[in-house]
Amino acid sequence: MLDHFDLLAPIYDRLIKLPLDSEFNRILKLPTDGRILDAGGGTGRVSERFKTLARDVVVCDFSLPMLKQALKKGKLLSVRGSVDKLPFPDGSFDRILVVDALHHFKKPLAAVGELVRVLKPGGRLVIEDFDISRFVVKLIAWAETLALMGSHFFTPDQIGKMIADHGLTPAIVRNGKASFWVVADK
Repeated sequence: MLDHFDLLAPIYDRLIKLPLDSEFNRILKLPTDGRILDAGGGTGRVSERFKTLARDVVVCDFSLPMLKQALKKGKLLSVRGSVDKLPFPDGSFDRILVVDALHHFKKPLAAVGELVRVLKPGGRLVIEDFDISRFVVKLIAWAETLALMGSHFFTPDQIGKMIADHGLTPAIVRNGKASFWVVADK
């Protein structure tokens, strides 16, 4: 089966630019003395900027070529795994982020359950994804459909419900861009 991310790994960081946003640090409540999980974090393009803001930063992704790129960034721990069955004990992480990835997960509800499971009490989960109500995001979704990526974009309320179904109270934070954050504390 074709894995788009395996193919894109060597050039992914050049294709997908990440604007630096200090608001993301505030949303994640950084710095922390604890551990951060970047779930579905691929090349570590997001979490590499948190290397000095936490004790450990772990990138978990299913694509081995993407994780190899993450390892090149140094000080990121890379773990191959599926987010719907995370290879970590309960309560392993103080902060968990999912950036531009939930719509790629094959079992998103199970993935959210796993994220809640591995989040420590007092920890924070932040899911950032594209707002499908925006025209530009509809174009992205269409392109990903044409590329047979199997993506399924969710509204902020749908993601909030997934989190609520696992016992946390979500808050939706709109950032004024083509994306949004859904935040929940445990």
